[in-house]
Amino acid sequence: MSTEQKTALITGGSKGIGYGIAEVLIKEGIKVAITARTEEQVEEAAAALNAIREGFALGIVSDVRQLSSQKEAVATVLGAWGRLDYFIANAGVGHFATIQEMTEEEWNDTIDINLTGVFYSAKAALPALKETKGYFITIASLAGTNFFPKGSAYNASKFGLVGFSQAMMMDVRQEGIKVTTIMPGSVATYFGGHTPDEKDAWKIQPEDIGQLVSDLIKMPARTLPSKVEVRPSMPGK
Repeated sequence: MSTEQKTALITGGSKGIGYGIAEVLIKEGIKVAITARTEEQVEEAAAALNAIREGFALGIVSDVRQLSSQKEAVATVLGAWGRLDYFIANAGVGHFATIQEMTEEEWNDTIDINLTGVFYSAKAALPALKETKGYFITIASLAGTNFFPKGSAYNASKFGLVGFSQAMMMDVRQEGIKVTTIMPGSVATYFGGHTPDEKDAWKIQPEDIGQLVSDLIKMPARTLPSKVEVRPSMPGK
């Protein structure tokens, strides 16, 4: 099957890593649906992606914190293109504070989006991926194995996501579904309110993660890199 018949769904795809992945996949002829929580964000990003290859991008308003919303997103992709081959669970948030300063709302938001949201994504996507012998990729973080001050909520969510992804991989591989978690270090994104600029040139770029996703889905069916750590080759001083 040519790549032009394959489809992908990326949560949190309107900017940053998600958008970088979408760009790479569309350039390779894969139709890509991206989700975001606001209509303005998702429509603007989808328009930019369709400028790369007309008709290959679809914007969906969706919230990973709701299972029904994730099921609707998958149904929209199936309604538009008839199949789902790749699901990239990318949506994430970071709240950083000491335990004393961390609010209940910040804790819940972090766990709900970074961990429970991926569970909901998997529940929604697995039936369609089983049909295509597809691929479910989670975007975790090096913070999933390395803890740091003020990282209690973020570390908990990403440690949990790494464990979830590896257990899920073992649950579904006999059904022909691949699962990989990608664990990036410093990436030049808008995460945490940061605006990327020339000072971020040393960091991993979003399109680099896109290239990694592209490489993963091209691996022979018999081979599965189940966990991939990726770092800047020359960290900033």
